[in-house]
Amino acid sequence: MVWINRIDGRIPVALTIAGSDSGGGAGIQADLKTFSAIGVHGTTAITAITAQNSTGVYGVQGIDPELVRLQIKVVANDMGVDAAKTGMLYTSDIIEVVADETRKLGFPLVVDPVMIAKSGAPLLKEGAVRILMEKLIPISTVITPNRFEAEKISGFKIRTIEDAKKAAKEIAKLGPKAVVVKGGHLEGEKSIDILYFNEEFEVLEMPRIETKNTHGTGCSFSAAIAGFLAKGLAIPEAIKRAKEVVFQAIKYGLPVGKGFGSVNPLALVYRESEKYAVLRDLLSAFKLLNSNEKIYKLVPEVRMNLVYALPQASSIEEVAGFPGRITFDGEKLAFVSCPKFGGSRHLARAVLAMMKHDESMRSAINIKYDPKLIEMAKKAGLKVSVFDRSREPKEVKMAEGRSLPWGVREAIRSLGKMPDLIYDLGDVGKEPMIRLFGRNPVEVVEKLFRLLREG
Repeated sequence: MVWINRIDGRIPVALTIAGSDSGGGAGIQADLKTFSAIGVHGTTAITAITAQNSTGVYGVQGIDPELVRLQIKVVANDMGVDAAKTGMLYTSDIIEVVADETRKLGFPLVVDPVMIAKSGAPLLKEGAVRILMEKLIPISTVITPNRFEAEKISGFKIRTIEDAKKAAKEIAKLGPKAVVVKGGHLEGEKSIDILYFNEEFEVLEMPRIETKNTHGTGCSFSAAIAGFLAKGLAIPEAIKRAKEVVFQAIKYGLPVGKGFGSVNPLALVYRESEKYAVLRDLLSAFKLLNSNEKIYKLVPEVRMNLVYALPQASSIEEVAGFPGRITFDGEKLAFVSCPKFGGSRHLARAVLAMMKHDESMRSAINIKYDPKLIEMAKKAGLKVSVFDRSREPKEVKMAEGRSLPWGVREAIRSLGKMPDLIYDLGDVGKEPMIRLFGRNPVEVVEKLFRLLREG
């Protein structure tokens, strides 16, 4: 949904001044998707047309500089521009026109100093770097160079975080209000960006995601900053929010083409839609559970839960369950609270452990242990496995939240394939338990009913 300014009723407008990527992963295509994802109206001033795909750039045609100027002017005159970003500018003449026009209009400007494509193709002509440094960077609100671009602009080699800080401080001397030296090309377990603003450094960290679906990362990052600035956020907050957007865009990247896949800025939108679907499906599965009059007999002493994870979930907060669990009220199953994300910790960990082996196994239910149920499950054709809590290593037993993931791993290892059902015979303070797994909660309940039909 586009965000409307509550004060004057205007829809925030963001402008991307950049090249077109025929592969749809970077350039204005990535920028427009990013603008849409964060709720601003996206407009464009195209600087160049490229013939490219996931494997490389095969041709570039620059746009006449005066046509670039006119694109900026007509958009600003009609709609107003609350913030803009630049990407691929290609020639010195285009840079000069963009600098001239944006300076006159005076909106916040995010400069992504695009120089080289991920494939190695040059996206900025020889000699244009000097014009970029002299004309455009000095009037920018935020500049977002990667390691190699920061080296080119600052003249410093960057190998460490301290090097990145030195480069950011040097770039700031050119005049931008804020400098973000992106750390995606630096080695380490985390992706670390250095923000230099108001003569202070801030280290921005996110987990590093091992993927080749990173085409368009820089474009989406700068577009997100511009979008959040258009919505009125302060510079540091806009940058931090943009980093979160890009993290999700990379995490849910699109494996399209034979080379570098594309980031997915619309992951934010899809994620919210998926959350609704997860909660809806949990309630549907609960209703299905209650259609069996004898289901209450399967509620264990610690009570029952039914959980469902988002696609590619990696934390408890991305798994929905019933807070307070599911119990029997004397007539039917009942829940204390409607399902919500983070509503289960114990069973959520089991699902997350299963998803590390098969991402499609996103749901589970726990029921009381009965050896007859195990035999019934086998007769129903369900794949059954077990783990022995007495064999649990001490370091696992003593660590909060590690027991069940360990048990799931053991059960998968001993069976040699993905089980439908995992049980254990308990331990001191641990009730024996059966857990059924499936791709979604309705499938889990259907597996449970399949088991019961053998009784």
